[in-house]
Amino acid sequence: MNFKSVPNKIMAGLELTRFSFFDELKTIFSDKGALLIFLAVIIYPVIYSVAYKNNVVRDIPVTVVDLDQTNSSRQMIRMIDATKEVLVSGATGSLEEAKQKFWDGDSKGVILISDGFEKNLFKGSPASLSIYSDASNFLIYKESLNGIIAASGTFSAGVEISRLMSAGSSKEQALTQRDPLPVKFYNLYNPSGAYGSYLMPGLILVIIQQTLLIAIGIIGGAGKEKRNNQEIKPGLMIRNGMFSVVFGKGLAYFIIYLVQVLFSLVCLPHWFGFPDNGSFVDVLILLVPYLFSVIFLGFTISMLFRRREHAIMTFVFISPIVLFLSGVPWPETSIPVILYRVAHIFPSTSMIPAYLRIRTMGVSVSDVRHELLFMLVQMIIYFLLAGLSFKFSVMRQEKKMKISDRPEAGL
Repeated sequence: MNFKSVPNKIMAGLELTRFSFFDELKTIFSDKGALLIFLAVIIYPVIYSVAYKNNVVRDIPVTVVDLDQTNSSRQMIRMIDATKEVLVSGATGSLEEAKQKFWDGDSKGVILISDGFEKNLFKGSPASLSIYSDASNFLIYKESLNGIIAASGTFSAGVEISRLMSAGSSKEQALTQRDPLPVKFYNLYNPSGAYGSYLMPGLILVIIQQTLLIAIGIIGGAGKEKRNNQEIKPGLMIRNGMFSVVFGKGLAYFIIYLVQVLFSLVCLPHWFGFPDNGSFVDVLILLVPYLFSVIFLGFTISMLFRRREHAIMTFVFISPIVLFLSGVPWPETSIPVILYRVAHIFPSTSMIPAYLRIRTMGVSVSDVRHELLFMLVQMIIYFLLAGLSFKFSVMRQEKKMKISDRPEAGL
């Protein structure tokens, strides 16, 4: 081995990396389609964050059918209306009229207080309270049901305590007898139960991944449309320097996306009150292998696209699949094992739980070392695959050029 040539090879590799970096930046900023995709990583999270700004569903309108018309039934209605989840938007004297309000969209549920409600309470018999809730919308169903159950539970407790006190028990004894084992609930990491705070952090990471893959695919497909592969340009047709080329190109995307990611992961949580309990230095440590893994995966896949539209159609098609298998909309423990393992092809599957544990739970990067190590290995594998893909593409184009240069090729 000629050790004197090692510094020269290193300098040649660095020069090739520098050339590839600036060449790719020039290509990116000259492609309007790719620039539009880059803007999407800022626009999409802002739009979604504004849409989920209220975070929780409150004041769900319901219609009450009071067939009892007593003090107890009216007290029950007032307690339901006092909850933060439910708003009694109207009262009718018949179930059919309440149904019509529901079909017209004036209410999201119906509460039926049966005849004899107060009478049964005084006799100690079960009193009937029927709830018809719109289960086609899970959030509306869940919140309205929780509010009504909380109100009816409080009302029932008051009735039971009054009955025990009438029987001779003191107030303290009645409270103890009514609830001998009180349960206290503590909502960790998301005290308000906000849907936006739960959904948006993971969704932003998926948006980052998918827009980056689409942009790389568009540029790769555009190069092939022009019959001039993006990686095959003067100064880049060096087989042994493909890994330098890949790193230089990847660095261009990394720098551009790092600025956009910092906006999405710093400004948006501050503006919209998303969880921000962990150290951002730990988040940056995760972002490096995550972004590079996505970039190198994009390079590898971009070799398959012959037109820019192919990249858009492919990644738009798989985006809902990636989101569903990421564990954000549906718990990973409920996803079939084989599907969840296949989902780890995409770096977001490992990044999302690690990121959420840091930003939501406030753990350190050492507590997510398994996910970090997985993404580091993933980054190296995709880097090698991207380099080999580029090298194979170079060799194939060189072969075509040699064939076209033969005298008989022009006959």
